[in-house]
Amino acid sequence: MFIGSETRDPKSNAKASFERPRTTFPCEAVPYLLSTADALIILLVSLFGSFFYHSIVDTPIPELTPYVALGLIASFIYILRLGGRGYYDFERAAKPGVEITEVLICWFTTTLLLAFFAFLFKIGIEFSRGAFLVFMVVAPAGLLISRKIEKHWLENAVARGAIGRRNAVLVGDADEIASLEGRDLLALFGAGEVNRFTLTQATETLFQQSSDVKTLNAVADLVRENNVSEILLAVSWHDQERIDFIRERIKFLPVSAKLLPDAQIRTLTNYASSAGQRILSIEIQRAPLSLTERFVKRALDIMLGFLALMFFVPVMALTALAIKLDGPGPIIFRQNRKGFNGQQFVMFKFRTMKVEENGPTVTQATPSDPRVTAIGRVLRAASIDELPQLVNVLRGDMSLIGPRPHALAHDNYFEKLLEDYAFRHHVKPGMTGWAQVNGLRGATPTVDLISRRVKMDLWYINNWTLWLDVQILMKTFFEVLRKRNAY
Repeated sequence: MFIGSETRDPKSNAKASFERPRTTFPCEAVPYLLSTADALIILLVSLFGSFFYHSIVDTPIPELTPYVALGLIASFIYILRLGGRGYYDFERAAKPGVEITEVLICWFTTTLLLAFFAFLFKIGIEFSRGAFLVFMVVAPAGLLISRKIEKHWLENAVARGAIGRRNAVLVGDADEIASLEGRDLLALFGAGEVNRFTLTQATETLFQQSSDVKTLNAVADLVRENNVSEILLAVSWHDQERIDFIRERIKFLPVSAKLLPDAQIRTLTNYASSAGQRILSIEIQRAPLSLTERFVKRALDIMLGFLALMFFVPVMALTALAIKLDGPGPIIFRQNRKGFNGQQFVMFKFRTMKVEENGPTVTQATPSDPRVTAIGRVLRAASIDELPQLVNVLRGDMSLIGPRPHALAHDNYFEKLLEDYAFRHHVKPGMTGWAQVNGLRGATPTVDLISRRVKMDLWYINNWTLWLDVQILMKTFFEVLRKRNAY
């Protein structure tokens, strides 16, 4: 059985459509299911430790609230650490063999952190040492047993075809695509019924590349419109020129790209069409953030964004009144910006200028700019004009931390100047970012300045951690007080 139905022929540029196979469990939900199972095990073992120890020593069962809190905090630390390493991703969870070493090391460091926090905040008296030792010993055993059961369940589910595909796109030669079956893609790469795009087979290089550009543009449109998470490439490994060409065309998309083994490689590895066998694939492009990392980052945005909005409501109300009294014009300035995956959104700011530029030509502010209003100078110096973007954060257009979005006119200009500029769209734009807390705040009048900012933004994307976001938030406070490049 081949993969789905043909969504395009070599000469067609029609878009593929997303239709989920019926009666299947979505592959995208597996990480949530596995992490929830671990959290439940840790919470139950925390309570079990209290009941078991106090029943052994024949003492009254204590108040359970501290043990519930212990289980929840331990779950958060454990899942955050392992989730960041892709432990809950479907492809890794479906592989045979329980990751005993990883689980034990992560659990040991988690318990050390718990003991440190208990000592630091002087709350150790709330817990029985015996109950904590039972918790520390029994929990990893439960986690390992659970992992073994989960892997067995996934293996059976894959064999039955009960796991649905993740949002993936298959791009490749007609012969290579035809040699792959849906069960193979599902078992090996987390994709079953996928949308496929067939590349033209031509001897003339220029004609082939021209046709490939049209096909890859259609792939990019599908990725952006349907939140695709992965591109699978099925092309001959001998065709290095075409592989390099495809990599160049898809590098601006914030998705993982894997090169599947071609027919010859599968022959060399004695590959047989089996849902249980796993073979090599090469990740030629890494997704900027994993599913778990995006979930954690979004949770932080919602929690801190809501708290910040509530805290700054009085300031925003007074600002709106001041703008209204300062002169005619709207209170909120709206401007189109590019966000995650290059998708446009409307960004909100308090109006600080007499003009409202939002077209093909946008002039950046300069020191002593006559377009800036009297109240606008105060707002820009204190970054109060940016506060309405908290609404963008809660709506999901932006993040608290990320590359600062630029006007569309500037985006289009910078993309022509800098080859790596579009990589900034691999994550959501932010109210503040790594570049801003390192002195690159404000206008970018020269190519050197925008180049340095892009390098900072790409470093942030490639090195993201939750702790890095916390550091940037703290540094932003002091950067606002310094008022560097704020005009």
